[in-house]
Amino acid sequence: MNIATTSDGQIMAGRRLNRGRLRERTLRQKLQKKNTPSAKRRLKKRRRKEARRARDINHKIAKHVVAEAERTGRGIALEDLTGIRARVRLRKPQRATLHSWAFAQLGDFIAYKARKAGVPVVHVDPAYTSRTCAECGHIDKANRASQARFACRSCGFVDHADRNGSRNIRHRAEELWRRGVQSTAPDPPPKSGRGTGRKRSTTASGARCASPGL
Repeated sequence: MNIATTSDGQIMAGRRLNRGRLRERTLRQKLQKKNTPSAKRRLKKRRRKEARRARDINHKIAKHVVAEAERTGRGIALEDLTGIRARVRLRKPQRATLHSWAFAQLGDFIAYKARKAGVPVVHVDPAYTSRTCAECGHIDKANRASQARFACRSCGFVDHADRNGSRNIRHRAEELWRRGVQSTAPDPPPKSGRGTGRKRSTTASGARCASPGL
């Protein structure tokens, strides 16, 4: 499972990170089975270490997403992930990955850094973004050929599932902005000596905080 994907096609923190987290999960299970005072201390230490690692990665991803939006003069669209753990149905290994990652923290980091940079942010309804074809709009559960592959049953469009989903998020954000929905972050202040500064586009970068099948 990838942690973040943008509509420009950038996929962040995927396979290598998941392998490391799988090793950590296996070690935690062994320590839990031992259930000794020493194992409990080690388990507590490992959990704190993993939390620090997740926080550091989330900071880096948020910084990159906001910097790219600022560089290109665009806004950021995020999925509204409220209740994602209850809504998403995944296989057991994928459930463990989903439940162990601080998605809300990543979203908060992006919103906070965007606010400081004056980058517009909007949250969109994630329903069916993983089943909808970003090219023709056809919605079908069968479009999601696998966790990583999207193949439209109507027009034949094929793409990485997360990239396809992030484009759908971008489209929804553009529609919201056309309707006049206010950003959760203010516009950047005018740059002194340079007029009113660069005008920011209402095109969303379409970053995802998570990418499970919805």
